[in-house]
Amino acid sequence: MDLGRVIHSAEFRYLLLILLLSFGISSGVLYALGIGYFIPQFLALALSDSINPCTFVVYTMFLVALSVKGLERRKLYLVGVAFITAVYISYYTLGLGLTVIAGRVPVRWAGYFAVLFGLYTIGTGIMERSRIGDKKELRRRVFSSETTVVGALILGLTVSTTLLPCSAGPYIVYSTIISHGSRLMMFLLLALYNLIFVLPLTVILLAMGGIQESKNFSRAMVRHSTELSVVAGILLVLIGLWILGLLPL
Repeated sequence: MDLGRVIHSAEFRYLLLILLLSFGISSGVLYALGIGYFIPQFLALALSDSINPCTFVVYTMFLVALSVKGLERRKLYLVGVAFITAVYISYYTLGLGLTVIAGRVPVRWAGYFAVLFGLYTIGTGIMERSRIGDKKELRRRVFSSETTVVGALILGLTVSTTLLPCSAGPYIVYSTIISHGSRLMMFLLLALYNLIFVLPLTVILLAMGGIQESKNFSRAMVRHSTELSVVAGILLVLIGLWILGLLPL
């Protein structure tokens, strides 16, 4: 695919929408909290997490399962929102646990970890190696779940654990940074981070014309897993260098 076709493709337009929404929402909230200076670092961490291909692999399976079961549009949105809500809740809960542990770790250690995990992400992306555990088990869970709001909530909570090998790096680094501030600010920043984390899934579900278009976009992101992994890895390395004082972001 040549560059011109990529630029004018629907996939590019929706990816641009995700990036613009991410920047707009996070910038507004961080300015309101009086920490606008943290916007570049926040976006680098949140986006390196939310655009990682593992998230799109899981979501593609979910969308395919919904299309196979032939849900009407209204129920599709309800089930999809329930799934995304469950992912948000499970990740927020995980973040609370990480901040408790990370609060005892020097921030500089997070810098070294960010660089190493970023290089690992770049390497696995170039070698096209999946960081998801048992895909067969994941597929079984997705396709065997009930297409109800409760079923989607349960599925979102259970499959979130399959994303940990992919998202652990930026989330640990972020949790370490915010854990050294006030408790209220930590809760707010954790909520904002996870909002940006699930934003791509929300855009895929709500901003597109239908389930087929949503599947096509999600699958396109999976096809570009190498590029997404490299971008995510570079962002994480840059954050690590910033923490270590080697890069003035």
